Amino acid sequence: MIETKEFYDYLQTKQLDMYMGVPDSLLKNICACIKENCCNKKNIITANEGNAVAMACGYHIATGKYGIVYMQNSGQGNTVNPLLSLADEDVYKIPMLLLIGWRGEPGTKDEPQHKKQGKVTLSLLNAMGIEYIILEDDYKCQIDYCYEYMNKYNKPIALIIRKGLFSDYKGSKKSSPYVLTREEALKSILKILDDDEFIVSTTGKTSREIFELREASGQGHSNDFLTVGSMGHTASIAFGMSLGTEKNIYCIDGDGSFLMHAGGFGIIAQNAQSNFKYILINNGAHESVGGQPTVAFDVDIEMILKGFGFKDVYTATDCKEIENAMESLKVSHRSALIIYTKQGSRSDLGRPTTTPQENKIAMMEKLSK
Repeated sequence: MIETKEFYDYLQTKQLDMYMGVPDSLLKNICACIKENCCNKKNIITANEGNAVAMACGYHIATGKYGIVYMQNSGQGNTVNPLLSLADEDVYKIPMLLLIGWRGEPGTKDEPQHKKQGKVTLSLLNAMGIEYIILEDDYKCQIDYCYEYMNKYNKPIALIIRKGLFSDYKGSKKSSPYVLTREEALKSILKILDDDEFIVSTTGKTSREIFELREASGQGHSNDFLTVGSMGHTASIAFGMSLGTEKNIYCIDGDGSFLMHAGGFGIIAQNAQSNFKYILINNGAHESVGGQPTVAFDVDIEMILKGFGFKDVYTATDCKEIENAMESLKVSHRSALIIYTKQGSRSDLGRPTTTPQENKIAMMEKLSK
């Protein structure tokens, strides 16, 4: 096991002190350490991983130094374009250090959405011509090698991070101005929905809580599409579904997911039928991967959604406001609801006991009736 603060300190000795990326559960301790020990302008939590690669390119051009881009391996897809068409040795030849959490590593137990990505993590890097090292306890010589590699070849290089590699690091957390929990908000939403209305819920704890709320109430799961992976695409999935049915489709999104591919909302809002309903639960954090903050409390999401073309945007901070807003959401066209909550979930929160394929088939059968 690597002592997290010692790893961070050694990076500083190499002037590797500019960080950007999307948090990952396997990197939560090093991400907490970075947030605690460097100023905000030296740690940019980006909307998506491709943004981070582009920022690292710009930073190198301005300073000659090397940015560190951190991500879960599921974010590799977002990085392919800027890595190959910007940073690659056949284009601008820009070095950076990639820290990649290896979810779904072959031979380890993980969730369904990580299995395929885990299998192809290393082969994707090979295909892109990016050298990688699987980080070990003897990390100093590996960091030395990465630094010399970037200095010599002006190319990106990756450190692959396995589960449990970094020691626990407890960073401080800001208190929330809100008292409502996400699970309480979801319970209020489900109470209003009819049996012929459907949900597409975002990845992470939101989908897990919806599954358990249905279980607790003795309901089935055929009305819920649990987006266990594909972060940032929940709204597009729900929008596509709404184009194929006249039944109401409710997208229940998170702030990190909203920010990741926000440009899609202009297309959605301009083309949405009356049966597409958008709900954003905003807790200001990437809670499912360690609680690192998003910028969602600091930007006017209500105004952004209206600017994209949503006609009515409701807000709620308690269960009564949610229920009132849901009644309006049901009957309004191009409408959205923003619910503000605090971070946190039950310590005994489980995971879906049905497979993604079972989830898909059950919903398709229900939608066809």
